[in-house]
Amino acid sequence: MNNFIQVFLLSLVPTFEGRYAIVYGIGCGYPLWETLLAAFLGVLTLSLLLPALLPYIDRLMLWLEKTPLRKIAHLYLYYVERVRKKAHPYVEKWGFWGLFIFVAIPLPGTGVWTGALAAYILAVDGRRTFLALLLGGLFSMAITLGPALGLFG
Repeated sequence: MNNFIQVFLLSLVPTFEGRYAIVYGIGCGYPLWETLLAAFLGVLTLSLLLPALLPYIDRLMLWLEKTPLRKIAHLYLYYVERVRKKAHPYVEKWGFWGLFIFVAIPLPGTGVWTGALAAYILAVDGRRTFLALLLGGLFSMAITLGPALGLFG
């Protein structure tokens, strides 16, 4: 598979996203500019699409609750409640900047996917959500770039 496509697809995966796609691409020896561009496009894609898709994902989960696959819906609801508890203090206290910080922290359980869900749950304005997700995702990539390049040891 093409290096660019590989990094791009990894940057779309929940919890992996652009921040760890960069680490993967650099670790595999892919060209830096190609890795950064692919990861950026992944974060941009998620920032644009997730806020628009989450209402449909909710509907799908409500439908799944009435099928033998209801455990998937229950896992989703569990995840939603965890996101609400983790993100609410940030967003409630600091609004846009709270969502940005929440997304920018390069740890599992934060990031563009979780930030988009938090913004949806907490009814953050669409434009502010997009900007917080994009900038937070890019900042998270910048934080992981230094160690991935071996700048800190």
